[in-house]
Amino acid sequence: MSTPHAHLEQLSRWLKFLLGGALLALLAFPLIGSDFYIQMATRMMILAIFAMSLDLLQGVGGLVSLGHAAYFGLAGYALAFVSPADVPPSLWWSLPVAALTSGLAALVIGFFVVRTRGIYFIMVTMAFAQMVFFLFFDNKILGGSDGVYINFKPSLALGWGDWIWEPLSLDNKRTFFYLTASLMVLIFAALRRLLWSPFGRALSGIRINEHRMRAMGYATFGYKLTAFSLAGMLAGVAGYLWGAQTGYVNPELMGFHMSAHAVLMVILGGMGNFAGAVVGAFAFEYVLHVLKDLPQVGAVNLGKHWQLWMGCFIVLVVTFAPRGLLGLLQSLTASKEPDDA
Repeated sequence: MSTPHAHLEQLSRWLKFLLGGALLALLAFPLIGSDFYIQMATRMMILAIFAMSLDLLQGVGGLVSLGHAAYFGLAGYALAFVSPADVPPSLWWSLPVAALTSGLAALVIGFFVVRTRGIYFIMVTMAFAQMVFFLFFDNKILGGSDGVYINFKPSLALGWGDWIWEPLSLDNKRTFFYLTASLMVLIFAALRRLLWSPFGRALSGIRINEHRMRAMGYATFGYKLTAFSLAGMLAGVAGYLWGAQTGYVNPELMGFHMSAHAVLMVILGGMGNFAGAVVGAFAFEYVLHVLKDLPQVGAVNLGKHWQLWMGCFIVLVVTFAPRGLLGLLQSLTASKEPDDA
């Protein structure tokens, strides 16, 4: 099996049509959905951005990180700290500040982390993430274990001085939904373009055989550090949106469980193609919602043991669809269009 095929970089025409239809249905959802499900779909899109940022490392670069949530949580805290106490912050400057904060943290941490490989890389990323977690968890100045509230959603207002124009308000759940959808599509398109760029091809080559790439003259350390920093910045975009939606951030956003969820989303959808990360995030959150709402049967509360059922679901997917849900769809559509397989 060729590397592009193994990592799902080429999608069949039928699969592209299916994903395009799913996107159109998603964009039309706020017209018929209730506020609860609109918020749920928005959360899925935020996690899709988070999963895509990790897939840049894990699927494209072959760098498995168990500390990626650190950059997700940092951006949420950045939003909380730059938000004025009495007025909403402007999205036009607070989003870049939060994303760059996460990107800078990833750059500093990555300078040490990307020098390691394999199991050592995994453990060091987790160690740095735990350091960041406890920095916020044990520090009352940074909010401690209680976290920090964000009193206002960011503002889309434009203007200067006395002239202020705010066409839309993010307090409206549908407006926030479409902002998140726009960012998700833009990030997907940018990462998809990066995947086929010389940088993306070099990063894929490093995943396959770093020694050979180094022998060919590629500065593999620089490529990996750039990917690590970019992934951290994109995770920051997701963390910013999460904080803006929930109005609250706490150290748990940086914890191991959040990083593990991102890894599971990428594996569930299919590594190496950013559409797989999106599919994995939506599937993971939807299955999680279904399992938590399972009824009580006799003396057994099935919903209370959702972790057990989720574990079984992941095992089944990995066993019977090792290329993830997107890989399964690719296999089903490839027979209809063998030339695109």
